This record gives sequence, structure tokens and C-alpha cells, in this order.
Amino acid sequence: MGSALPVLSGREVVRVFESLGWEFVRQSASHIILVKEGETATLSVPDHREVAKGTLRSLIRTAGLTVNEFVSAI
Repeated sequence: MGSALPVLSGREVVRVFESLGWEFVRQSASHIILVKEGETATLSVPDHREVAKGTLRSLIRTAGLTVNEFVSAI
């Protein structure tokens, strides 16, 4: 079934994606926007105390990562 996703805040999620090469571009009222050179996708991370597991899974998929790759970058 793969690695269990940890419970992370939006800012913690952003930190992990930044360590994987994603860059902060801007912040809207409730979301942090990240881009990566060579990627057409944009990540919109909710700036919440806890990011929902489904949302986190979707962000990981959009970033072209597996859950294991994301978890090992934490």
C-alpha cells in the first residue's frame, strides 16, 4: 500500500517541495503557489495547519512524484 502520509501543515509541505526543486512564486490569501523549471504544472498548496491527505496526494501526483519519494524527502 506504500508509505503512510504524515500530517503536515501547508508550510511544511512547501518546505518539502522546495527541497525537491520547487520554487515559491507567490501567496494568495489561502494558498502558496510553487513552480519548477521544466514543469508545466503549478502547485497550489493550501496554507492550513493541516493539509488534507487527499489534497497532499493530489499535490504529490501533480509534482510527478510517488508518495515514497515525497516522504523520503521530509
